[in-house]
Amino acid sequence: MRPTLIVSLALTIATAGAFAVAAAAQQTPKEDIAAQIRDQGYQCDDPQSAERDEKASKPDEAVWILTCEGATYRVRLDPDMAAKVERLGNGKNGDDTGNDANQGSGQ
Repeated sequence: MRPTLIVSLALTIATAGAFAVAAAAQQTPKEDIAAQIRDQGYQCDDPQSAERDEKASKPDEAVWILTCEGATYRVRLDPDMAAKVERLGNGKNGDDTGNDANQGSGQ
C-alpha cells in the first residue's frame, strides 16, 4: 500500500472512533439523575426532564427537579454520597400533592 492510503485509512478509523466515543458520552442529565435514583430504589423508568434548581443549589450540592413519567422528584446531589431524594408529585401532570420523601429504599 502507498503511504498516503495508509495515512488516510488511519485517519478514517480514528475519526470514526472519536464519533463513537462522543455519541456514547452524550447522556443527558435527566438520564444520569434517573439512573442514580433508580439505584436507590425510586421509580423513574422514563425520565422526561431534569432542570437545575439554581436557588436551592450550593457550590458542592446540585439540586435538580427530575420529572419522570409517573413522578416528580427534587434530587440533591452531593459528591461521594447517596442522592437525597424527595418526591414532589405524580409526574408531568403537575400534581404536587404526593410529598413522600421516604419512598425509596435508600431513605
